[in-house]
Amino acid sequence: MSLGLVGRKVGMTRIFTDDGESQPVTVLDVSNNRVTQIKTPDTDGYSAVQVTFGKRRASRVNKPSAGHFAKAAVEAGHMLKEFRVTQEQLASLKPGVVIAVDIFQVGQKVDVTGVSIGKGYAGVIKRHHFSSNRASHGNSKSHNVPGSIGMAQDPGRVFPGKRMSGHLGSVQRTTQNLIVLRVDTARGLLLVKGAIPGSRGGDVVIHPSVKTPRIGAKPAVKVDARVGAKSGAQSGKKAGA
Repeated sequence: MSLGLVGRKVGMTRIFTDDGESQPVTVLDVSNNRVTQIKTPDTDGYSAVQVTFGKRRASRVNKPSAGHFAKAAVEAGHMLKEFRVTQEQLASLKPGVVIAVDIFQVGQKVDVTGVSIGKGYAGVIKRHHFSSNRASHGNSKSHNVPGSIGMAQDPGRVFPGKRMSGHLGSVQRTTQNLIVLRVDTARGLLLVKGAIPGSRGGDVVIHPSVKTPRIGAKPAVKVDARVGAKSGAQSGKKAGA
């Protein structure tokens, strides 16, 4: 994983391209990302950087966290996130450094992680997109029920993962391959195309896309060993003839 940023979702709006085309964007506030800890292979066994975002009142910070922020000489934030980085990236980072938003470029693809909007208790139709049963013709009380959830004596239990009614939303989700349309370095804003999980004001994590193909990478060509052996045998026969 590469270096990323943490922030909050401001909301959605639209911007216009030079051709007048409307683009839906999500505005992300990623200002004042402060480095709180540097992890190296010598001390921690791996290379990583820990950053914080936002503010938290002193009365809401416990003593271990207060000592952790004081050691890095940074203001206490309300969330911490760790990014795995290379040794070369660690060389330019140290506790207290503010990571600017310009680590992302216009046109770059990013992955955004957030907590989806919670919708409370929901039935199987809304939660799992089940179909309703018949409205009449013998059906008097089983209109929106899920139906059978298992067998009786054998196996005599409900299998784990059975889709049933329950709490909908409020889970961590990641939207991949979102295109960065604008980078506002003055205000620390990032505008990405499309929607992301979560409500306005929710915490988000932005990092470079993990599924973007590398530039110049060539697909691997698999050669069947049997085909190679067969062609070699045929060439040997021709040489003997």
